[in-house]
Amino acid sequence: MSDGRSPAGQGSEALLFLTDEQLRQGIEAMFFAYRGFTADPDRILADYSYGRAHHRALHFINGAPGTTVNNLLSILGVTKQSLNRVLRTLIGDGLVESRVGRSDKRERHLYLTERGAELERKLSDAQRARMRAAYRAAGPEAVAGFRTVLEAMMDPEMRRHYHALREGRG
Repeated sequence: MSDGRSPAGQGSEALLFLTDEQLRQGIEAMFFAYRGFTADPDRILADYSYGRAHHRALHFINGAPGTTVNNLLSILGVTKQSLNRVLRTLIGDGLVESRVGRSDKRERHLYLTERGAELERKLSDAQRARMRAAYRAAGPEAVAGFRTVLEAMMDPEMRRHYHALREGRG
């Protein structure tokens, strides 16, 4: 708009001075949006007796085939014991394959099997459909703004992982 104000009628400078109540509403909106974002995959995961940790592992292995266990540990921010428990289940169920590193035999590289890729696709399709609908309803400026807000909320190490993942898919 020509007066420099957002469609809601507030100038962008007003965003710098959000009240505690406005921030609380944003926190609550994020909480409920996350519940919606995870609800569809949770229903699918329940059929396998899996949880969100299994979903996250499948997602990031799919996004970076051959990723190492140590890289996955760093991305997910979980303990080695917790990740090993999840990976043992996924490997045992034939969804993930672990291969010994070529240059460093101590490294384990992770790949989705065909069945793992199929499950990951189901989970991601559900989330993509929800995001696509939300993005269409919000419009391109809101999508760009939302991504900016999410990146600004990331810790620097997580932002580095996020950018590395995006560049790797380029």
